[in-house]
Amino acid sequence: MSTLTTPAPETTAAPLRIGPHTVAPPVVLAPMAGITNAPFRTLCREFSGGKGLFVSEMITTRALVERNEKTMQLIHFDATETPRSIQLYGVDPVTVGKAVRMIAEEDLADHIDLNFGCPVPKVTRKGGGSALPYKRNLLRAIVREAVTGAGDLPVTMKMRKGIDDDHLTHLDAGRIAVEEGVSAIALHGRTTAQHYGGTADWDAIARLKEHVPEIPVLGNGDIWSAEDALRMVRETGCDGVVVGRGCLGRPWLFADLVAAFEGRTDSFVRPTLREVADVMVRHATLLGEWIGDEARGVIDFRKHVAWYLKGFAVGSEMRKRLAITSSLEALRAGLDELDLDQPWPAGADGPRGRTSGNNRVVLPDGWLKDPYDCAGVGEDAELDTSGG
Repeated sequence: MSTLTTPAPETTAAPLRIGPHTVAPPVVLAPMAGITNAPFRTLCREFSGGKGLFVSEMITTRALVERNEKTMQLIHFDATETPRSIQLYGVDPVTVGKAVRMIAEEDLADHIDLNFGCPVPKVTRKGGGSALPYKRNLLRAIVREAVTGAGDLPVTMKMRKGIDDDHLTHLDAGRIAVEEGVSAIALHGRTTAQHYGGTADWDAIARLKEHVPEIPVLGNGDIWSAEDALRMVRETGCDGVVVGRGCLGRPWLFADLVAAFEGRTDSFVRPTLREVADVMVRHATLLGEWIGDEARGVIDFRKHVAWYLKGFAVGSEMRKRLAITSSLEALRAGLDELDLDQPWPAGADGPRGRTSGNNRVVLPDGWLKDPYDCAGVGEDAELDTSGG
């Protein structure tokens, strides 16, 4: 792929230690529902040269314990993936414990991440996701069961700042994580109320790092380029970065991240449209092979089309046509009609994905009255939805 020579600011980020695993450079792919499946992880890992940590999309503990067919496919790892990382979402300590023990006993993964960052209303209204850390005792019970059940497997957790600016939880949650044996914490510098809008609060990441110096703290939020990642480490003192929306339609961002953290100034990827088109076809092909059906793979790929083509002169009609293709032949034919010699567009490295702004947070009745009350969270809080 085409590269751009640009100075890479110095960084002092050391390799990240998560239990027995060394992650160098300290770069992690954030779990994203419907996105970070095995095919997408393969692409990101290929561009990174196998460096970094690539976490599965979110798995609900209840579905895993019940061996739901779809869930069992989602936890499939390519033979080349190491370490194998699964993110779990659960609201009941007992079920979380069963799921973690299942993973450990059946050798389903090498690392477990717990999700406490989902801001979706249908989850938070039941007390799950990013609403859950407000209930400190419930959070502690879940984390304790996970760490105990995991045995030798390292357990990490991902969370948000809190429910809103008046109900911040990240410092208390961080202390609980340390006390219960969590190996590392990732903080998305937004509240539930912000969803994905506004600007991520990197100062909160710095404060968490100061509050829990015993374990690594990873920063998440508004990392759109390799330069952003280095700046986050410099400004917050965090031990590594978690990248989510920034790599949508740009799996080669991981090549940039590796180059930046290694101090190389001549390896930032700036693909032409031809090179982007080749990656698009490969992505769709991998999805078809993973699903076991070419048409279903191309259909699943449709959500990625706009992200890959952001900034290129394509035209609205062609964008629509490419977004309804159902075969690799049709996808390739449509792409071949474009001006494939177009260089990487100016500004295409910026924000992408969801950018919804402030929202009223929907919570169970009386949820905020007592931050320690372990009121039960209903099973219907375990829904397949995004991470956070």
